[in-house]
Amino acid sequence: MNVAMWVKALQVIPRIDKNEWDQLDVFSKWLIATRSAVFVITFISAALSGILAARNGSFHFGLWLLVTVGLIAAHATNNLINDLTDYLKGVDKDNYFRAQYGPQTLEHGLLTKGQLIKYIAVTGAIAAVIGAYLIWYRGGLTLLLMALGAFFVLFYTFPLKYLGLGELAVLLVWGPLMVGGGYYVITGFWDWNVVLASLPYALGATTVLSGKHIDKYNDDKAKGIRTLPVLLGERPARYMVMGMMILQYALVVYLVVIKAFTPALLLVFLALTVLRPTLKAFSQPRPASPPDDIPEAKEVWPIWFVGYTFLHNRRYGMLYILGLILDAVIVRLFLAG
Repeated sequence: MNVAMWVKALQVIPRIDKNEWDQLDVFSKWLIATRSAVFVITFISAALSGILAARNGSFHFGLWLLVTVGLIAAHATNNLINDLTDYLKGVDKDNYFRAQYGPQTLEHGLLTKGQLIKYIAVTGAIAAVIGAYLIWYRGGLTLLLMALGAFFVLFYTFPLKYLGLGELAVLLVWGPLMVGGGYYVITGFWDWNVVLASLPYALGATTVLSGKHIDKYNDDKAKGIRTLPVLLGERPARYMVMGMMILQYALVVYLVVIKAFTPALLLVFLALTVLRPTLKAFSQPRPASPPDDIPEAKEVWPIWFVGYTFLHNRRYGMLYILGLILDAVIVRLFLAG
């Protein structure tokens, strides 16, 4: 048991060699193999579904916990399948971007194909068992929601990402599917206001993926991986991401103006301190090497744009959660009834 590594793997994607890998416990290996540092994106979507259910007076901790664990297990399964698919297609060979910023367990010889498939089977089984229980318990739309989730888990890497549909998939999954679907499973009701409230954060999750795809632009273009930035071009893709980040704030203002939510949601504007340097970075092409005036850039290189979007999305997401909690308190204590 290596709790220190658990904590580290949940915060960053550790760079690790075979000797270090062999000393780790199985849970540490699973956290690293699944790139668990990005699970916070899924946790925030799950948290939003629970907060919105509480706002409606229908929160159920047990159901919310199952939804959260199931979504994280599905996300982990997707990441493992991504690595297996890219390895089998030869994408990660020759020091490809994915193999530079963190361990690709197959490409770096940390796991065999058989071992990775076992990881996929166990992790996928956890998601499937939870999903099956929720289908039995809630019924209704739950089967459709789970089927859509399974589709994106299995087919995101190929063919969706190769058709420039990766960004659209993330927008749908981390917004309407996770937040709207999670809310439905917890409460038994589908609410389009909840779906609308999911979009500001879902846009943030989409900027994270887009940032990674822009970072990989040259590699993906050379390998014929037609991500949306490859289809659009590098400069238009950067401005697309900037537009999505600005839209995150505009949507919150809209939600307040139409009185779907209280002004408590405007707390997200405290994230502007992170947005400003992020927009500045995206206004210029990716540097050829980590800038000397940004020491931490050398530690995470070749990550560049995705680092900015991840930090902004995490700050925005936490503030959005806080704003919705305050909004729910206001509604339940002062406006309900």
